[in-house]
Amino acid sequence: MVYLQKVRAEEAAELHNIMQFYIYEFSKYVQDIKLEANGSYKAFDLEKYWSENQFHAYFIKLGDELIGFALVESAAKSTPNTIEEFFIITKYKGRGYGKEAAKKLFSMFPGEWEISQLENNNPAHSFGKD
Repeated sequence: MVYLQKVRAEEAAELHNIMQFYIYEFSKYVQDIKLEANGSYKAFDLEKYWSENQFHAYFIKLGDELIGFALVESAAKSTPNTIEEFFIITKYKGRGYGKEAAKKLFSMFPGEWEISQLENNNPAHSFGKD
């Protein structure tokens, strides 16, 4: 069973590690993404996920195994909930784990949601069709 585990500030390194795979996969859709001189992708600034109440970072786990992550901005008065970034590692794509994790997020943050994808990211478009 899939579950969401809140990412603590002291787990930022683990989140940055899995985000390297996310950025790698995303680079096929955004040609401007390039490796840094040290051989890794530029890290996201994640500070707001620990310092601002409306931002939330979760590991997506299958049992004890880390299989992805989700970054969420919860709704304010004039804006809906937003999935900022969402990722399931390739090994587990197409098995329904991403949908299961997304449904858990929707339950945790009731109300309207805004979810967007890049136009040329066909797998992301098919994700939301069920």
